[in-house]
Amino acid sequence: MSSSTISPSTFSATMRGQQLWDRKVEEMKPSKSDINWVIMDYLVSEGYPAAAEKFAQETNLPGPVDHESIRERVRVRTAIHSGNVKEAIQMVNEIDPEILDTNHLLHFHLLQLQLIEIIRDILTRSNGNPASTDFLPAIEFATNQLSPRAPTDPVYQQALERTMALMIFPSDKMAPEFKELLDVKLRENIASEVNKAILESRGERSEAKIRQLVRARAWAETEARSAKVDMPPCLPIGLEAEEGAHNGGVPSDGDAMVS
Repeated sequence: MSSSTISPSTFSATMRGQQLWDRKVEEMKPSKSDINWVIMDYLVSEGYPAAAEKFAQETNLPGPVDHESIRERVRVRTAIHSGNVKEAIQMVNEIDPEILDTNHLLHFHLLQLQLIEIIRDILTRSNGNPASTDFLPAIEFATNQLSPRAPTDPVYQQALERTMALMIFPSDKMAPEFKELLDVKLRENIASEVNKAILESRGERSEAKIRQLVRARAWAETEARSAKVDMPPCLPIGLEAEEGAHNGGVPSDGDAMVS
């Protein structure tokens, strides 16, 4: 319904409802110091030490204490994002060998991603038209590293089968469920898993507080709408301007940070 067909009384009621809502939001608005703390927590948890240090100076907040532990996570994340999974696994083991020894699913995800990167390299070097013999390194890696784990869990077996399918179907005939394995988004997801595992191994909170707040906000909105609470039809989260100004919300000061 266009605004020209809305009755004056309906329009007036809508405006009053919006104004009342805006007033309630303003009354509940968090303090600037609380917002700064959430931002600092995100920068430290996600691994942006340089940005965290700059932000601390600008806001007079205490900066991160253990820079090296943050930089260790950054180096692991950078390796995964660039496809150097073998190097990332070595670095995780140097940080704490028990991480992958105890988190078998995470270890499998890393090995699966390493296999995907081997296949990706083969496809790239052959311009998407590899010979069957080109896949021997991938088959050898899958046989030695992943196949022994597959019989222990159907999830592992299915994941291995999907990954091996990358060597069977041509790129132009590959189903979406297989193509998504070659999406670099998988690297980001695994990197996030690894970052959480490292934080947990150090007895730190495994997730930035803002992620919990966003989920809580989404849950609250869903519950409120289910209860027929009088509220605006659209409630933007309020990050659009920041996202446009900061490359999707990722600090651009050189700090680098995946079934």
